[in-house]
Amino acid sequence: MKYYVAADVHGFYTEFHKALDEAGYFNDPEPHKLIILGDIFDRGPEAVEMQRFILELMEQDAVILIRGNHEDLFAEMVTVDEGLPVRHHMSNGTYGTALQLTGYDPTLAQIRHWDFAEKARETPFYQRIIPATIDWFETAHYIFTHGWIPCIRGWDGSYSYDPDWRNTGPEGWRMARWYNGMDAAQICREEKTILCGHWHSSYGHSKYEGTGSEFGPDADFSPYYGLGVIALDACTAHSGKINVIVIEDNALPDQDAEDERFREVTQRILEEHKAAFLGLAR
Repeated sequence: MKYYVAADVHGFYTEFHKALDEAGYFNDPEPHKLIILGDIFDRGPEAVEMQRFILELMEQDAVILIRGNHEDLFAEMVTVDEGLPVRHHMSNGTYGTALQLTGYDPTLAQIRHWDFAEKARETPFYQRIIPATIDWFETAHYIFTHGWIPCIRGWDGSYSYDPDWRNTGPEGWRMARWYNGMDAAQICREEKTILCGHWHSSYGHSKYEGTGSEFGPDADFSPYYGLGVIALDACTAHSGKINVIVIEDNALPDQDAEDERFREVTQRILEEHKAAFLGLAR
């Protein structure tokens, strides 16, 4: 199976479409799927266009969505924080994404924050896209995730490999979405190569290859290829680029069954969301 892989597209639809086009995605006659390694929205100005594109891919069963820390942030903002303009939601672009997707007036959003949050919970992003995200996807030789696989963290921030990472619960995965995969890969190695995003690839080039700075004019935002890791986040808000690479690998023997289970779980979550909102409406 051929997989086109991108990470941290962050609402930059034009740049994403261009990168996919240059990689040959739209004209590929062979069977293929797109994998997005989390952080679909926030920071970019084209959330509406990105949402429409992702929904079209979902309808065609043409995309695998990995959950990123920004998906967590959006869910947190519209539930726990009740739509309030909390500082980290503003700086991370989460608040701006909600404004774009709802069309809510920015001034009224701060006054009627509870209504703003409700409208954000009614968006396809929250109702359909976030429930369709998964913690990781696995093929015969690769693992696709956002930050890194769950690890055992030391008091000094060090990483240690957890051989039972596949059985990690939701909180462990939430934490793993914030990990720096290029650092973790130095010690916390898996037998398969891990493709990740979250942390700008120029970090790996600068720290582990000694080429260029992280954000200066000599920064290299191309994919970072290290031992057991491929890091794809091009920090689009800074570089104006999105990395798309092509991976060809065999699906796991039980992948079809796993895909069917995933679709069933997604449908159940959607039905539960709809029932909850109908209950609130009464």
